[in-house]
Amino acid sequence: MDPRVEFVLQDEIRRTEESRYDHRLHAILLIANGMKCPEVSKFLGDPQRTIRRWIHRYDRYGFHGLFEVDHLGRPPRLLAAQMEEISNVLQRKPEDLGYRGRTWNGKLLSEFIRKEFGIKLGIRQCQRLFRQQGSKPPKLITS
Repeated sequence: MDPRVEFVLQDEIRRTEESRYDHRLHAILLIANGMKCPEVSKFLGDPQRTIRRWIHRYDRYGFHGLFEVDHLGRPPRLLAAQMEEISNVLQRKPEDLGYRGRTWNGKLLSEFIRKEFGIKLGIRQCQRLFRQQGSKPPKLITS
């Protein structure tokens, strides 16, 4: 089969919540009829780990276990009040707060967060904070 056709079919399966539920139900049906997890994985195009997770959820919660689950992701390291303070600080010059530099960059913001909140964030994460705050850090100069 042409890989592009397989991609389109997989995309159609994932298009709606109902079709994803039906796909999970189909996997459980294949397992119930004696297929092994690696066979179902290859047949449906889903990782074995995913198939096993669906089986576990079905065993534990029945049909309800096959419905969509909210994925919250990693909890934020900074509280809303801290983010608000960062937003206010970015409106000021770093030198006004005792930092060397005329403009904020990822390294300075990382240092500020570590000193003020005791939280270590990498330079890249701090650059993402600039985007979240609607401001742009200076471009990195590479030589």
